[in-house]
Amino acid sequence: IRRVVPLLREALRSAGRRLDEVDAVAYTRGPGLAGALLVGCAFAEALAVALDKPTIPVHHLEGHLLSPLLSADPPSFPFVALLVSGGHTQLPYPGGALLSKLAELGTPGVYGLPRPMLHSGDLSFSFSGLKTAVLTLVREHADALTDEFKADAACAFQEAIVEVLVKKSLKALKQTGLKQLVVAGGVGANKQLRSTLNEEAKRRQFRVYYPELEFCTDNGAMIALAGCLRLQVGTPAKQAGGFAVQPRWPLMDMSASGTK
Repeated sequence: IRRVVPLLREALRSAGRRLDEVDAVAYTRGPGLAGALLVGCAFAEALAVALDKPTIPVHHLEGHLLSPLLSADPPSFPFVALLVSGGHTQLPYPGGALLSKLAELGTPGVYGLPRPMLHSGDLSFSFSGLKTAVLTLVREHADALTDEFKADAACAFQEAIVEVLVKKSLKALKQTGLKQLVVAGGVGANKQLRSTLNEEAKRRQFRVYYPELEFCTDNGAMIALAGCLRLQVGTPAKQAGGFAVQPRWPLMDMSASGTK
């Protein structure tokens, strides 16, 4: 909480703006950890009350989906979006970056791991079976958890995930007939995922858009953008004051107005 006010001041200073120029206050309503959401919501609503401005609660994943629009070369609508976010990890934060670095040290093909739902014929994902397979692999090598094993296992894990993500993305493009793919979320920073998609894009003649690396992970700019776009299309903002967070908020439950 102590960091929020200095952060706001720094954001306004670097943008060359004043508080009295703010038209509305957008913030993340969910999903996420309740405590973190409450800090953001309470501050945003209090700020809006003080400024006598409306508020725009935003879905966290909507912000990620729109984050490539912050790029110097943004996509145009319509596009297919691959939203890939880690969410939880037992590695030091952020776990995805550490896994990627570890995988770079591994040798491809040493361990074979399943590709869940690779041939399901639909666009659904589920990596629970892959996680179980990795756990089994680790238990089988419990007496020899060397750096080499860890790197090779990370490489196999990354290869399995990337293959599934890429195949499903290609299927979505074929199914929709679109030629633009947006990759958003923290995992969108993964080097192997980007490299594989770029190769496929060149071969199949479609365009892939990524947000800059600083916009791949959680950031306030993408939430501000989502709020700004809602204002531009005439989505009604709510009166500042009362609020509620939604730690669990499926994206499909969000209406066109941005509410549940």
